Amino acid sequence: MTEPLVARHSLEYPGGYTRSVGDVVGRYLTGLRDGRIEGARLADGRVLVPPTEYDPLTSAAVSVDDFVEVGPAGTVVTWSWVANPRAEKHALDRPFAFALIRPDGADTSMLHMVDVATPEEMSTGMRVIPHWRSDRIGGVSDIEAWRPYKDGDPIPEVPPLPFSENMGDSVTGIVTSGRLDYEIAAGESTTRFLLGLAEGKIIGGKAVGSDDVYAASRGTDPTTGAPTSISVDVSDTGVITTFCIVNIPGLSDLAPEIPYVSAQVLLDGADNTFFGLIRGCSVDEVRMGMRVKAKWLDQLTTDHGSIEWWEPTGEPDAEYTDYKDYL
Repeated sequence: MTEPLVARHSLEYPGGYTRSVGDVVGRYLTGLRDGRIEGARLADGRVLVPPTEYDPLTSAAVSVDDFVEVGPAGTVVTWSWVANPRAEKHALDRPFAFALIRPDGADTSMLHMVDVATPEEMSTGMRVIPHWRSDRIGGVSDIEAWRPYKDGDPIPEVPPLPFSENMGDSVTGIVTSGRLDYEIAAGESTTRFLLGLAEGKIIGGKAVGSDDVYAASRGTDPTTGAPTSISVDVSDTGVITTFCIVNIPGLSDLAPEIPYVSAQVLLDGADNTFFGLIRGCSVDEVRMGMRVKAKWLDQLTTDHGSIEWWEPTGEPDAEYTDYKDYL
């Protein structure tokens, strides 16, 4: 059996994910930026930290008029040790504890980090106090970490913020960086298909006892669930069933200049459609039933990029009855 191909991918928002935060969360984040922890006092007297826009028990709206300052010290409710922090995942570059910390005066806990050297220094019920950053911007990372604290010891001063023209304004939005690195194993059928692309072929699969052939099969017949264990070469010509004219710029760095056409192509010899880019004619000429063929790269690879696009063959259009069941 061929060894399955493994691909490594990264998913991220360029420049970060931007969102507005609303009055309640904005008030909380503004407090963090200014070096204080605030919670919302609910109708029954409980103090919610971090606050949400609605009471989690009654769904009543939370008001910024009912905010109270809590802490700064707090108590560890429960914790978990991180022995091997990862640079791309964790804010600290040394072992630490994740903990639920209940600030003094609050009735709920907030998740954060406790900066200690060994797990033996951690315990449920231990007292901690926040260590604030000097470059605070209005986020939970404005607290670098919590550190052990003994009641009666002096409260550490909060570092002043560097001067900024906006330092007195409330926090109304946040930008969150996000990146996900992952690996995916192609599996036997997809590996067979990808290796075929590297040879200029489109390989499909069908199940034992079935006449239905699926190009780029994922390994099972979608109607029965039976393994598509039989390999079948599928033609690189087909019929456009449906299509979309794209007029929105910037959807992808790989996208061609607008306008362009993306389409579903029913390949000859297959019982499913194949997604691709249509080139070689004006967007106004693209139509359902148009016959197209694959335009292959000169240097083929084991991915969909081996087919640059699909272009008209010049043959007469297919009859609607030939593809109506694949729309």
